[in-house]
Amino acid sequence: MSEYYQLPGREVLKKLNGSEEPLTSQQVREHQEKYGRNELAEGKKETILHIFLGQYKDFLVMILIAAAIVSGLLRDVESAVVILVVITINAVLGTLQTVKAEQSLDSLKKLSAPEAKVMRDGNLVQIPSAEVTVGDIVYLDAGDYIPADGRILECASLKTDESALTGESLGVEKSTEPVKGEVSLGDRTNMVYSGCFATYGRASFAVTAVGMETEVGKIAGLLNQTSQKQTPLQISLDQFGKKLSILILIFCGILFGIQVMRGGDAGDAFLFAVALAVAAIPEALSSIVTIVLSFGTQKMAKEHAIIRKLQAVEGLGSVSVICSDKTGTLTQNRMTVEDYYVNGIRIPAEGIDLENPQESMLLLSSILCNDASNAEGAEIGDPTEIALINLGDRFGLYASGVREKYPRFGENPFDSDRKLMSTQHVMEDRPTMLVKGAVDVLLERMTHIQTDEGVHPLTETDREKIRNQNQEFSKEGLRVLGFAYKEILVGHEITLEDEYHLTFIGMIAMMDPPREESAEAVKQCKQAGIRPIMITGDHKVTAAAIAKRIGILKDDSEACEGSEMDSMSDQELRDFVEDISVYARVTPEHKIRIVKAWQDKGYIVSMTGDGVNDAPALKQADIGVAMGITGSEVSKDAASMVLTDDNFATIVKAVENGRNVYRNIKNSIQFLLSGNFGAILAVLYASVAALPVPFAPVHLLFINLLTDSLPAIALGLEPHTKDVMDEKPRPVGESILTKAFLQKIGIEGLSIAVTTMAAFYIGNHFGNAVLASTMAFGTLCTARLVHGFNCKADMPVVLSKKLWNNKYLLGAFALGLCLITAVLMIPACSGVFQVQTLTGTRLLIVYGLAALNLPIIQIIKMVRVKMKK
Repeated sequence: MSEYYQLPGREVLKKLNGSEEPLTSQQVREHQEKYGRNELAEGKKETILHIFLGQYKDFLVMILIAAAIVSGLLRDVESAVVILVVITINAVLGTLQTVKAEQSLDSLKKLSAPEAKVMRDGNLVQIPSAEVTVGDIVYLDAGDYIPADGRILECASLKTDESALTGESLGVEKSTEPVKGEVSLGDRTNMVYSGCFATYGRASFAVTAVGMETEVGKIAGLLNQTSQKQTPLQISLDQFGKKLSILILIFCGILFGIQVMRGGDAGDAFLFAVALAVAAIPEALSSIVTIVLSFGTQKMAKEHAIIRKLQAVEGLGSVSVICSDKTGTLTQNRMTVEDYYVNGIRIPAEGIDLENPQESMLLLSSILCNDASNAEGAEIGDPTEIALINLGDRFGLYASGVREKYPRFGENPFDSDRKLMSTQHVMEDRPTMLVKGAVDVLLERMTHIQTDEGVHPLTETDREKIRNQNQEFSKEGLRVLGFAYKEILVGHEITLEDEYHLTFIGMIAMMDPPREESAEAVKQCKQAGIRPIMITGDHKVTAAAIAKRIGILKDDSEACEGSEMDSMSDQELRDFVEDISVYARVTPEHKIRIVKAWQDKGYIVSMTGDGVNDAPALKQADIGVAMGITGSEVSKDAASMVLTDDNFATIVKAVENGRNVYRNIKNSIQFLLSGNFGAILAVLYASVAALPVPFAPVHLLFINLLTDSLPAIALGLEPHTKDVMDEKPRPVGESILTKAFLQKIGIEGLSIAVTTMAAFYIGNHFGNAVLASTMAFGTLCTARLVHGFNCKADMPVVLSKKLWNNKYLLGAFALGLCLITAVLMIPACSGVFQVQTLTGTRLLIVYGLAALNLPIIQIIKMVRVKMKK
């Protein structure tokens, strides 16, 4: 069946209603039963309680809950309370971040027009838009929102803003003529769409779709079908938690078995095994990650990037493909005059010479034959007309002054059929009609041309030269307007016949130019191993021209139109996307398919957008980025991040922040695991060597609460560096626990364990098991505090300023050292913490052994760096 836009309007009305007459009340009821109400269906929403409980699904959290229950049964209330408080705080934080994430359909509903003017039973009535049905004849005036999709029946210079669906800000000129062949939504010039609005003129249209069948409704359906993606860190932490928990549980089980086999009390052995498991499992990790990500969001907010979902901070650091919209993101979203064509030559806009009569005439014509204004900074009118008067401002020819000097005595307004606009003035004592319009239309009406040598008949050579220059402008993605004039009596009403036998003045070419920083941002992307892709609703020629300027596109073969993807299977598209850098005239379905194709190839994809049409793809992408200035509420709700300056360069800054955040989180994990591994090795060695247990459960609890969390958080707040952008995106699916990472944890944990057990032997030699346990406990705590400085970077830092550049880590170290010193030196603490008060000499031994970990690990780092070179 032919699409509605391919058929004459009255034929569409017959198909819908069986006649060309407006619907009767009976037909309205029948159609409403058949097609449903003109409303968007709402998907099932999660309750806050369901979201909160969902935070406990993590495997690591489940293990910790089990440990808390066991601790409670064994009357180790302190451990149970600590575990439950930590995981509950994390669940509350996660819930607060998620509660507002699913508002897309609410925003879509707000786009519906509250009321519509329709013809019912032969009368024009105003009804709620929800009651509009298929077959209704709706009447539109400038400023009206469009309540449903429809085929235009009558049109008087109608222009509509379809940016919500296509992403392009220029108004779309409408007509009643059928459109030949299959074309994309943006080229269906005889159709109007729900959620858009009329900016100029008036029209009537037959409703062809309502509710979920409209283009906005289809997007709502896509939004329901699209699921949120886990970030690489979420996936990695899930895998990490499962592996770590299983390893620790196995080890604690073996330790429990060894102690029972040696005749130890089963209850005490089990309590110690549980305490060790709680100490070894970094239950504060989720909270630490959340805190670090929160600080990351604050930093990014200062740099114009508002994070709606915490995990997006880290996810940005993993991005390997950025699919960006063109208008307003890579470009300035502001039409600007680029070139003149006058006197047979092309002149850059900044090179206009007002002393030249022809160039001055062209500039004056562009201001006078123009309905836009920019008084007191308020720009009102069509973007192309605003660009023309803004050019005049640059040369001191302000619109208000020019129009006062040459007042308008008559006009023939623009309409989409003529593609012309004419105004009447007196210029240099000559009554003059100025004409502005499409170059191809003007060429058919011009008989003369004005040059520096005067006015002479327009030859075929002149015409060919004008055509060639117009084509050259078009190939460069420029929007071109031609200007002509004719002497005509003032007061004479301009007729259509008057717009012939014109004299050509020149052409003006304009475009929405790239942002100044876009080219540098694209260069940084490529340097960082990120593939920038342009996806736009604009025409292929315009998109390719911008993409070449900023470095996204090298060859035209890397650009395509969305229609080329329609016949491709998903597998064919996966093979196709590698070779394409620019997609033009795309639909929402195309955008989702492009994002999925890259994801299926193993890439982490960021997608930018501002319109309703972008929302499903923003949700499908690993990191959806919405525009804060021009973006619709729908796109903002579907996105993970919102740019307050609508700037592509801000995304690149956000990627840099994300990479730094991930590096810092990894350093925190390295700190936690290497310290925990040191404690486990010490306990394992003591068990195998038949030594007394080096730590009491309360020691492990103290370590867990005070010497783990604060330094780990401080490492997560390490100052950011720019060198992260010299690295390639980390591979998809790469676990945090890589071979190199595990080697570092093993070596650092071994160093901590050796110094800890050295203290244990010294205490056992000069005292008893309690003194030995006290010195081992003190050394382990202090060594872990010192180890925080080792975990700042993979490079050695001991001889650089980097050792001292983290005030949070210095504070955590000082606080931790004061607390452990108080526990070891104040007699009142001995009973509570099961320690023996140390003398000054023994305390210095503890400090000395703990401090040894800094030079040992730093030397190992130096050797490792030299071996790499």
